[in-house]
Amino acid sequence: MSDSSPGWKRGALVGLGALAIILSILVFIHPGMTLVTIIYIAGIILIVVGIEKIISGIFEKRSSKWGTVGLGVLALIFGTIAVAAPVSMGVFVIILLGLGLLFVGISHVIHGFGNKESPGWARGFSIGAGALAIAIGILVMAAPAAGAVFVSFFLGIALLIIGIEIIAVGITGRRMAMMPRGMER
Repeated sequence: MSDSSPGWKRGALVGLGALAIILSILVFIHPGMTLVTIIYIAGIILIVVGIEKIISGIFEKRSSKWGTVGLGVLALIFGTIAVAAPVSMGVFVIILLGLGLLFVGISHVIHGFGNKESPGWARGFSIGAGALAIAIGILVMAAPAAGAVFVSFFLGIALLIIGIEIIAVGITGRRMAMMPRGMER
């Protein structure tokens, strides 16, 4: 059996990879617009899911019917807020991410100091990673715009890597396996 892909599929992969790279460049150039666009798209998705949950909840025969309707209403409300005010919602989400980083950092520092069974280097790494997470969390909460740039930067890097990988697969015509041959299912 050959691992080579047909020509049309290889061309499509190269095109999709190029599109991912172009999107990564746009993300690097316009990090704020990237976050607003993501929030806007997520809002539209929440509106659609909310409407679907409300409709399906109304016609359910089970006792969880009102729970489904209630969750649908919440999704509809949050989606509407995200679409109506994507910048404000983006700032709110970034602040929540900063708060999450702060808690994760505190947890790592406590674990690093409290875990006496781990080797010293592992404890030091946990404390250092925790301190870094705390610092970034505080930075993100103090300056949400910096947090938006930070999130967009990592999204841009991810899109760039994915684009390069897809182009490589399209050019070679061979699937890139994550596991050695024989271990795949």
